[in-house]
Formats: sequence, structure tokens, C-alpha cells
Amino acid sequence: MRYVTICLSLVLSLCFCVATAQTTEPLLDAQAREIGQSLRCVVCQNQSINESDAPLAEDMRKLIQKQLEAGKSKTEIIDYMQENYGDYVLLKPPMQGNTIILWFGPCLLLLALLLWFFRTAKKNDVKRRDKETQP
Repeated sequence: MRYVTICLSLVLSLCFCVATAQTTEPLLDAQAREIGQSLRCVVCQNQSINESDAPLAEDMRKLIQKQLEAGKSKTEIIDYMQENYGDYVLLKPPMQGNTIILWFGPCLLLLALLLWFFRTAKKNDVKRRDKETQP
């Protein structure tokens, strides 16, 4: 009888441990995926480490998983990755002096092109009017 009681308690405790492990893993996986979506694969072109099949991206995903299991927060993990790989690892780079062209460059280029277009159109319109008024 004592043997049955010990075996039953071992089986129940094992079931409890497995159930607890299964409930925490999906949470860690979701956090790892969320962090992976904000980090760029440094080997691939503009892919997050979740989308990349590169071996380095796989290593980065494993590193994130290990740090989450160690109890690190999202910001601590992202700061660690940024410290090791630089600002390039972030899919959304921070606005700093060295990245200001990334943020405002497209708008400035668009404004310059629009200004050129309207000036050229105005000059062509003036030339056409001059030709029409000449005898």
C-alpha cells in the first residue's frame, strides 16, 4: 500500500510540473516573438529575426529565449542586442543625430522634387505664353 501511495504521489507531482511548464512556455514564446519582431536580422535585408532563416537569426532567437527564461525584461533584452549589434539591429531606429536623415530625408527629397517640378512647369508655361504672344 505504501508503494502505491509513493508511486501515485510521484505521478501526480510529475503531471503538475508538466502542466505548469506548459502554461509558462506559451507566454515566453509570445514574448520572444514580440521581441523578435522589433529586431532586424543583421545578415538579411530588412527582415525581422522571426522572418529570417539565417543561422545568425536562429542564434539570436535562442539568445532571446534564454534571456527571457533568466527573467530579463523586453527592454533589457533589446538594450543588450543594441549594445552588441548596434542601432542597425533595431527595425525602428531611434531618432538621433546620426539617424536624422533616415527620418526626414524622404520628406525633404519629396519637397525638393515638388519644388523642381513646379518651377519647371512655370518656366515652360511662361515660354509657351511668350511664343503665343509673339507675332
